[in-house]
Amino acid sequence: MPQTILIVDDERRMVSLLQSYLEQEGYRVATAYNGREALDVARHENPDLVVLDIMMPEMNGYEFMNARRAESDTPIIMLTAKVEDDDKIIGLELGADDYVTKPFKPRELMARVRNVLRRAGKNEPKGQTLKVLDITLNRETREVTIGDRNADLTPSEFDLLAALMSAPGKVFSRLDLLDVIQGVRYEGYERTIDTHIKNLRAKVEDDPRKPTHIETVYGVGYRLRKS
Repeated sequence: MPQTILIVDDERRMVSLLQSYLEQEGYRVATAYNGREALDVARHENPDLVVLDIMMPEMNGYEFMNARRAESDTPIIMLTAKVEDDDKIIGLELGADDYVTKPFKPRELMARVRNVLRRAGKNEPKGQTLKVLDITLNRETREVTIGDRNADLTPSEFDLLAALMSAPGKVFSRLDLLDVIQGVRYEGYERTIDTHIKNLRAKVEDDPRKPTHIETVYGVGYRLRKS
């Protein structure tokens, strides 16, 4: 059964263009033209991924993400015409997994769609469980527990944690971690790693302001404490 992609954008020509490309790639496509409509469609269609414009009437992309994240961890790729880093950081803090700045080439978006879907659990190694400190991560089920509580992670957060847990004590640069979640080593996106780590710490650490699991190595990157 083909995977379902929900496209949300108030520009109907953009929706039609992306729908055409995605259907050519073999995906099933659902559409919506504002955030409020998108919530209803998402609840009915249960998409595998959402491609989401930010600036829309009635309910913008940020508001949609805030509402959707309370219901589901469906991967989300933001589409934004804004170039300011702060706008992208806001989206990432709300749980977006990736972003593409307009104008963009459709082939770039298709590559990011495939990558985010892969990170969401497709073609994952089977039967692999990682245990470090009080964290247990199961690659097959995509489940993470901290002690006796479950941690609900986005695909990006899961992949970052899996990378850190695969080599406790190893220092990963921001570019190394960017390569893990996006498959692209591009310096302009390095700040997104700091945002994902901030979100991950909020779910893993007892006190995210004083992290004891995911340590910052100043001037270099991050590592998971061994013991």
